[in-house]
Amino acid sequence: MTNVIYYLAAEAETLPLEGGNSILLPKAYDIVWSAVVFIVIFLIMWKYVLPRFSDMMTEREDRIKGGIERAQAAQAEAKAALEKNNAQLAEARAEAAEIREAAREKGKQIQAEMREEAEAESRRIVEAGEKQLAANRDQVVAELRSELGQNSINLAEQLLGTELSDNTRRSGTIDSFLSELDNVSPAGK
Repeated sequence: MTNVIYYLAAEAETLPLEGGNSILLPKAYDIVWSAVVFIVIFLIMWKYVLPRFSDMMTEREDRIKGGIERAQAAQAEAKAALEKNNAQLAEARAEAAEIREAAREKGKQIQAEMREEAEAESRRIVEAGEKQLAANRDQVVAELRSELGQNSINLAEQLLGTELSDNTRRSGTIDSFLSELDNVSPAGK
């Protein structure tokens, strides 16, 4: 490798990088060709890539804005639907409360009607029982009167010693005896 350095040094009187070349600043021809390539690439980018990129960005912005607007619209619809559902739920609850109240009132009404029917049936049964009792009492009184009349006739015949054969006399005697018994009975109480 030292041979190469001596060889290069023999051809030129100075070594490379000794003559004033800067590490940070390239040669002028490198700057010109780099600038030309940069301008060509910049023009291609400006003419073809940048418009497509702008269109794509605009389209994305539109999609994002549209998505946001659709989301806001959907959110507004959901909120409206929620409010509608809440209103319907409140209405259904109110209707259920009305139905329960109507059912309670109907139940009370039915209960009152059943109570009235039971009381009417009870009164009817009591009246029928009282009528039956009065009929039985009248029958018993009639039987007792006839027995008592017969007994009184037998007793009167024994006391008088004669037979009471006349029906009118017999019924008059019986009636007077029974009326005396009716008068004696309340006074004895």
